Amino acid sequence: MNDDGKKNATSEAQLVLLGFSDWPQLELVLFVVILMFYLMTLIGNLFIIILSYLDSHLHTPMYFFLSNLSFLDLCYTTSSIPQLLVNLWGPEKTISYNGCMIQLYFVLALGSTECVLLMVMSYDRYAAVCRPLHYTVLMHPRFCQLLAVASWVSGFTNSALHSFFTFWVPLCGHRQVDHFFCEVPALLRLSCIDTRANELTLMVTSSIFVLIPLILILSSYGAIAQAVLRMQSTTGLQKVFGTCGAHLMVVSLFFIPAMCIYIQPPSGNSQDQGKFIALFYTVVTPSLNPLIYTLRNRDVRGAVKRLVG
Repeated sequence: MNDDGKKNATSEAQLVLLGFSDWPQLELVLFVVILMFYLMTLIGNLFIIILSYLDSHLHTPMYFFLSNLSFLDLCYTTSSIPQLLVNLWGPEKTISYNGCMIQLYFVLALGSTECVLLMVMSYDRYAAVCRPLHYTVLMHPRFCQLLAVASWVSGFTNSALHSFFTFWVPLCGHRQVDHFFCEVPALLRLSCIDTRANELTLMVTSSIFVLIPLILILSSYGAIAQAVLRMQSTTGLQKVFGTCGAHLMVVSLFFIPAMCIYIQPPSGNSQDQGKFIALFYTVVTPSLNPLIYTLRNRDVRGAVKRLVG
């Protein structure tokens, strides 16, 4: 069979997402827990998007980017969690090859976008705390829109590169993906050829999308910490710690698991450990983001009171 014939046969094939089938006794518990977290993600992030849109006091760069993050988290969880819930509930754990590639593209695109968007949000906090007199000029609405578009475009472009390379990797016969969703490292393990070039490309681009944003985020917060230590106002200190502390917590919850998965060769990961790490950043983190940003947040409490009142 020629290469086109092999590719056509592959694209028509059904893949099996093994997920957590090694622990059948856990599947029902996981189904209930993941469903609860997914509903929390939907409600919490929709709440932030609607509130930021309806309340004019929240028409600021910070809440513009936060709305983008909430929409991103809604898309990110929806790209993998419904499929996982179906697989946990029933005996069928299959996904078509084309469906798998579409899922891979969107999961990677949205994950990459989140890395860049969190970096943009840290720059916004840096400008607010360290350059308050120039803040409205630095974070002009047009510039904020440009930063948001750049975040989305860079993430989807990065994913297109990996999806293209992964699509042309021939798969071996067993078609069993040892994961609960389609991602590059898990699919590379099914290959019949040497995938070191793919693994290297993944490590390099993941380093660009994870390490560079992380370094810039930590640099921003280093500058913010210096500015905070010079502040005399207790109220100002509390407000800065409230918004920046929340953002730094979200950054930690997202970047640490992502580094564990992507910035090492796929062959170096324990698959079982990798599944639970992936479960954390695809299920738990997006559901916690709205709580972290809204609890003890005076702006949000005020917006809710105005909306209800």
